Amino acid sequence: MPAYAFTALDDQGKTRKGTLEADSAKAGRVQLRAQGLIPLLVDPLAAGQGVGTAGQGAVSPAGRGLNTPVFSSAVFNATALAIWTRQLAGLVTSGLPLERALSSLAEESDAQAHRNLNAALRAAVNGGATFAKALGQHPREFADIYIAVIGAGEQSGNLGLVLERLADDLEERQTLKSKLIGAALYPAIVSAVALLIVLFLVGYVVPQVANVFAGSKHALPFLTVAMMAISDGVRSYGWLALLVLGAAGTVLWGLLRKPAWRERFDAAWLNLPVLGRLARGYNAARFAATLAMLSAAGVPILRALQAAAETLNNRALRRDALDALVLVREGAPLAAALSQKKRFPGLLSMFARLGEQTGQLPQMLERAAKQLSTEVQRRALALATVLEPLLIVAMGLVVMLIVLAVLMPIMQLNQWVK
Repeated sequence: MPAYAFTALDDQGKTRKGTLEADSAKAGRVQLRAQGLIPLLVDPLAAGQGVGTAGQGAVSPAGRGLNTPVFSSAVFNATALAIWTRQLAGLVTSGLPLERALSSLAEESDAQAHRNLNAALRAAVNGGATFAKALGQHPREFADIYIAVIGAGEQSGNLGLVLERLADDLEERQTLKSKLIGAALYPAIVSAVALLIVLFLVGYVVPQVANVFAGSKHALPFLTVAMMAISDGVRSYGWLALLVLGAAGTVLWGLLRKPAWRERFDAAWLNLPVLGRLARGYNAARFAATLAMLSAAGVPILRALQAAAETLNNRALRRDALDALVLVREGAPLAAALSQKKRFPGLLSMFARLGEQTGQLPQMLERAAKQLSTEVQRRALALATVLEPLLIVAMGLVVMLIVLAVLMPIMQLNQWVK
């Protein structure tokens, strides 16, 4: 059923704006009059614009309708998209028609933007569009790979099962990302606090001590002299150092926007001793999970490889995946193509070979993704466990040196007095 944007007056003379669904503009005016409104404008809703819930008898308040740029920013973050997909999968799997499932989600949503999006998708599906095509009208909310999987599910008649797999994949990806962020958060906080404390001591405490002993004719301890020199450098050239670091960061950011430089940087990152292995494992797990999901949904292997390659954040690994795609297009087995790319973990090509030999490629790729994800989590937690005490010890040593630099001349002064 087509969707329309309307502007109307209520019984108090206030302007009401919103959207509704009707067979025609004339039928939309009839709906508004039945709600006690005086229609001023009823226009067809363009593709990609948000739809409110006025079609169910609700009216948006003034200024909250079509004229508001609902999709100027993303409606769904990663967590919200996973929850929405899981809810939709449950409704569709239970036998509820897609149109009614979207309508239920629109009614139950607390956020106006979510209601608008669900209603827009429902209107597109009612108008005869496939669900994948309806999702494609909102590229900010749904990635190409998400739409491709939905389209494959519709073609195979297993939309509910595909939605369940999509929800599983999104949730697992968020879980892995959350654990990695959690493992890095504590060391980052400790490092930031330590840096602030050291800067305060060097920039304020040490100069105060230097002023006390400025007129002394006795030689100060070497540690105190060195700390005073560092303090003078921080106070004199601190802002210059910040400007240089900012300029260097800006230049690096500009270079990384160029594909060639970004690929070189990502390749160098993969060669780092610890962080490189984590990056390889994380990207390989994501690649394997996406490829498993797409192949299980019936997407052709070449298209699945293309889509899975686009999910890789590391440009060097993405280049390797696209090179493997070329080899597969030329007739090489997937396992052989992946084994030629040494930056991918050997576990991935091994499970791909097992899958091709047994005819269970999606299942084997899914196992590879789970093992790689588990290994990444283990390594990240182990690294965080080692870093936490090391950072605390390093912070304690630095503070101890500063305190000694302050106390040693005081102790020396007591000896001079005696």
